[in-house]
Amino acid sequence: MGYDALLWLSFGGPEGPDEVMPFLENVTRGRGVPRERLLEVAEHYQHFGGVSPINRLNRAAIAAVEKQLAAESIELPVHFGNRNWAPMVEDTLAGMKDAGVRRALVFPTSAYGGYSACRQYDEDIERARTAVGDDAPELVKLRQFFDHPLFVSAVADAVRAAHAKLGDRPGARTVFTAHSIPESADLASGPPSEGGRRYSNQIAEAARLVAAEAGIAEYDVVWQSRSGPPQIPWLEPDIVDHIDALHAQGVDAVVVSPIGFVADHLEVIWDLDNEAAERAAEHGMAFARAATPDADPRFAEMVVELVREHLAEAPARKLSPFPAAGCTVNGAPCAVACCEPPRRPTR
Repeated sequence: MGYDALLWLSFGGPEGPDEVMPFLENVTRGRGVPRERLLEVAEHYQHFGGVSPINRLNRAAIAAVEKQLAAESIELPVHFGNRNWAPMVEDTLAGMKDAGVRRALVFPTSAYGGYSACRQYDEDIERARTAVGDDAPELVKLRQFFDHPLFVSAVADAVRAAHAKLGDRPGARTVFTAHSIPESADLASGPPSEGGRRYSNQIAEAARLVAAEAGIAEYDVVWQSRSGPPQIPWLEPDIVDHIDALHAQGVDAVVVSPIGFVADHLEVIWDLDNEAAERAAEHGMAFARAATPDADPRFAEMVVELVREHLAEAPARKLSPFPAAGCTVNGAPCAVACCEPPRRPTR
């Protein structure tokens, strides 16, 4: 029952101006996203030279995990594959097979459940194994980690540091954000026996845990990065609209923690460091954005702990009563009808 490797599975991003539109077309294929929205998002990437930071950040996180594995005397090579852009997971898995890998663990770079956050990584695994064909390595996906104590403590310390940037103002409001999804997708997240809404419930629980760890009594959970057709209801409120509402309430300082993201994706940089920060400035509000956890040493420690749950049957450390989920083999869903793919809009 041993393992030969760890596959680091992520979203992917362009690394040059000519890659931006092909990448966005990959991401949104079949989702009915209007062309004008793609062009708008493409312009965000061009502000940064057409380069998303995600691949660079993943490589740095992988290096930290490799160092942690070595420190714990775990001989497990780490391979990097993406869903939407090079290095594509199909190519990575083919290389793993050629290298003699027969059974590997998979770390998806999302802490949560839901279709995009979890089930779609199962689809990536299934697609890659189908592309590789006979004798494709067996792939065992690691569980969701939104309530892992190392994840929670890293995010909590980042929130504390952001408050310190503002001089620890007593009236500064803490706001947690995550990627918005359609209401229908949230309702379908998790097995039907749980009543759905696994994604938003886990985000709310992670925010509760982080706020408690950071000693914050009052906070908000809001959403960002909506990209779907306007006629489809998505999780709300949006972060920019929420900043307007806070200003109307007399709040003069805000700390934003992108708790739904493990790294500084371009959406974090654009939607928070630009749009949200600019709106706060228009209102004369002090603004600080908390760091994402992937560069914190505890993040690499957490990944290796998740690996040890399989290598050495180490106990699963969790801070919430939510059931451990997301750990499946060869792309199987967690449960029957769990996080079904969203229905695509028809024309």
